[in-house]
Amino acid sequence: MSARILVVEDEPALADAVSYALRSDGHEVVCVDSGESALAVARERQIDALVLDVGLPGLSGIEVARQLREESVVPILMLSAHDSEADRVVGLEAGADDYVTKPFAMSELLARVRAILRRRQLDAGTPKARAVGGLHLDLERYEATVDGKPVRLTPSELRLLAFLAKAPGRVHSRRAIMQHLWDSDFVGDERAADLHVSNIRRKIERDPQYPERLVTVRGVGYKLIVV
Repeated sequence: MSARILVVEDEPALADAVSYALRSDGHEVVCVDSGESALAVARERQIDALVLDVGLPGLSGIEVARQLREESVVPILMLSAHDSEADRVVGLEAGADDYVTKPFAMSELLARVRAILRRRQLDAGTPKARAVGGLHLDLERYEATVDGKPVRLTPSELRLLAFLAKAPGRVHSRRAIMQHLWDSDFVGDERAADLHVSNIRRKIERDPQYPERLVTVRGVGYKLIVV
C-alpha cells in the first residue's frame, strides 16, 4: 500500500534512515525538521500519515499533533526518546494513533506504519454510527456524545469505543484491543490499551475513578456496557 508520508525529525541521521526505509517500502516521503514546517506541509498537501518526533525545536511534536487533530484525522505515529507512562499519555491525548520509543528497530517502525495505513483503509468500510445506551458514536464525523453532550475523542479513542460497541457486554483482552487498533498481530506494548482506556474514561464517565460504561474485568480486559 503506497502512501505519502510526512516525516518530521530534526536529527538528520535518523530522518535519513526513516525516510530511506519508508521509500524502500514503496512510499512517497516528505521530510521536514521543524513543527512549523510540518504544519505548513500537512495543510498544503494531501498527507496519508505522519511520523512525528516529539522533541522538535520550537513547536513541539505534541503541539503539532494537537493542532492537526483540530483539523484532520490523518494518522500520526509519534517518536520519542522518553518511555514513561506520563509521556505516552500526553502523546496519545494529543491525538497520536501510535507511539514508538527511541531507539527502535526499523522493522518495527515499518510494521506500525503499515498498520495505521491499513486501519485507515478499513475505516472507510465500517458502519458510520453506533450507540450503546447514552453513548453515541459518529464514525464519519469523528464525533461522540454522552447523554446528548458532545465529547472530544481522538480517532484512536473513537475507534476503540466503536470496537467495544460492536458487542456491548463482551470482554476484550488488551491484546485484542491493540490488534484491532493497529490491524496487526504485532501490537507492541499492550499497556497502550490501558492508557487509551484511562483517557477515554476521563471523557465519558461521570467519575473516572468509578467507571460505569467502560469497565475493567480484572485479569481479562475491558468491556463496554449499556448505561
